[in-house]
Amino acid sequence: MADGKDRSLQDLIDETPDLVDYFSNDTIAPHFRARTSLTAAFVPPEFSNWRDEQRAWRTSVIFFDQSHHMPELFLSGPDALRLLTRVGINGFTGFTPGRAKQLVVCTPRGHVIGDCIAYCLGENSFELVSGMSVLNWVHYQAESGGYGVTIERDAPTPYNPVGRRNRYRFQIDGPNAGSTFNDVVDGTAPELPFFRTARVRIGGREVLALRHGMAGHQGVELSGPYDELDDVRAAILAAGERHGIVQGGTQAYFSTIFESGWIAYPLPGIYTGEDLRGFRQWLPATGWEASQQLGGSFSSPDIEDYYVNPWNLGYDRLLKFDHDFIGREALQAMADRPQRRKVTLMWDADDVTRVLASQLGTGPRYKSLEFPVSFYGFPQFDEVRATDGRPVGLSVHCGFNANDGMVLSLAMLDQDAAAPGTDVVLTWGEPNGGSRKPHVEPHEQVKIRATVAPAPYASHVRELQRATIGAAPA
Repeated sequence: MADGKDRSLQDLIDETPDLVDYFSNDTIAPHFRARTSLTAAFVPPEFSNWRDEQRAWRTSVIFFDQSHHMPELFLSGPDALRLLTRVGINGFTGFTPGRAKQLVVCTPRGHVIGDCIAYCLGENSFELVSGMSVLNWVHYQAESGGYGVTIERDAPTPYNPVGRRNRYRFQIDGPNAGSTFNDVVDGTAPELPFFRTARVRIGGREVLALRHGMAGHQGVELSGPYDELDDVRAAILAAGERHGIVQGGTQAYFSTIFESGWIAYPLPGIYTGEDLRGFRQWLPATGWEASQQLGGSFSSPDIEDYYVNPWNLGYDRLLKFDHDFIGREALQAMADRPQRRKVTLMWDADDVTRVLASQLGTGPRYKSLEFPVSFYGFPQFDEVRATDGRPVGLSVHCGFNANDGMVLSLAMLDQDAAAPGTDVVLTWGEPNGGSRKPHVEPHEQVKIRATVAPAPYASHVRELQRATIGAAPA
């Protein structure tokens, strides 16, 4: 991607004495979660209020417009499946038209680069949705490996050279999502198992439906040609009216992860290692990977301390050693070692109140807690310790769940601290009074007591995963 005339990510790294300090202080996060002005013209932060919008995915049906923020890559050609099989830790047996999967890719040393949703559109034809670092890695491997494939990229709307997308993308979720889907489809709606797709017609338009939920329940993701966005959205909202449909803004959208348990966009483990130098030279110095924005109380001078592996993110359930893929040897060596596990942390209400109350008066003031999304790094890393002071892991995405009236965070904890009911303590706020990030105010650190709970936190999401994921090819 970097063509010699432009600086590469490797050039940036070579010129940067302290990469952790740079990512903690001097970058502007590439994602519109941290830059809401990028997409506010297309999807507002709230349609009504984020509390009612959160409640909708528990009590009725929520409608999310995902058309503007997620990058996409279209992959086709005789070597397309061979390329995906080479980069993905997943199994690919039976990955045929009508199926989709959560594709996870790793470096040769087993560090996660990222994940995305992969659709099999037809023989040797695939669509990869979200996960910019994944799309870049696939693109790089296609070019450097001499695969017989064709790649088409479609950037998020704010970065798109034509200012619009190829395809729209909607999500409906909640206990009434299935009824809404049945009512809006022309004719009889198909029965879709988890991560299966079907072509349906909505408002006379052909739509690709994927059985997949951001917040559990009978969620469906719907996509089609961008020119048909308004017609399909109007049909969905009309059909959902009798089921209590609520449009969700970006604030509610990004708070679904606390309930669904998805640790989105980990730091890609690509900044070290000679075996990845070619990839870093291919990437631009102004791209996604060069614009990570570390935040939180955890601080280490070694960028590798921020890397994660599939076990940390709960992706070991997708890991299949039945094929040759990048990182296989390293992951096999890790398989029998103790690994940090994904959990939910329920923050102590009294400690949360203390943080909120500190904003009044003259201080000391702790790092503010914004609702519903409280994390301020992209990605976020807050240190977590056992009650005896031992470091036991990291807390990442955090925010407020109005359905349960509590602050939750997703965390990666050592196995001896990961059992539900375990008490831990996390540090909220950055060291040394806060970083230079413009959206981080001067503050003091504070200890927050928390209790470990399962991830996903919502019981209906856990039940859905147990009932369906094991039955579908990974």
